[in-house]
Amino acid sequence: MDWPHLLAFNLTLLAAMASPCPALLLALRTALVSGPRAGIATGLGLGTMAAAWTAAALLGLDALFALVPWAYVVMKVAGALYLLWLARTMWRDARRPLEASGTVPARAFRTGLLVNLANPKSVLFAASVLLVIFPQGLTGWEKVVIVANHLAVEWTVYAAVALGLATGPARDGYLALKPALDRVAAAILGALGLRLLIDR
Repeated sequence: MDWPHLLAFNLTLLAAMASPCPALLLALRTALVSGPRAGIATGLGLGTMAAAWTAAALLGLDALFALVPWAYVVMKVAGALYLLWLARTMWRDARRPLEASGTVPARAFRTGLLVNLANPKSVLFAASVLLVIFPQGLTGWEKVVIVANHLAVEWTVYAAVALGLATGPARDGYLALKPALDRVAAAILGALGLRLLIDR
């Protein structure tokens, strides 16, 4: 494994993180609503679980899913239901004023973990990306480097997002458009949850 392999992996990872996925929506909203500490905690949870999926792919969890399809189905259905629950809650609370206390960082970290845990397709995505980018026969140390690199990229990006959006003007702009933005985010989360249920 050489540095161009890690560079290609990081560019692919950044492109995936920039897509309108539940992780990005959660990170953006938490930073705007609850401030930088909760936003960073959410990003730490999201990044930890994403790196864990990469570790699982390197350890062959995708092969286990192929051998035991019902395990994948159970995880996928549970994840889809969790995303639908998040979407329903966000839609319901769109017009409610924000609570002054905001989100506790420990709860934000847990929510970040659960959102990325809710999509077992992440391990299949990671497995395909790893297969295309990295050479075969990776050593144990190289696998550790890949996972640590993934973790560092995720944590850095989400921390930057949280710090960038947790400013007064950004928060004021969000509050002015809160009902519409929350319902758009809820609709996207709901659609992703339904797609997870429907897709094979």
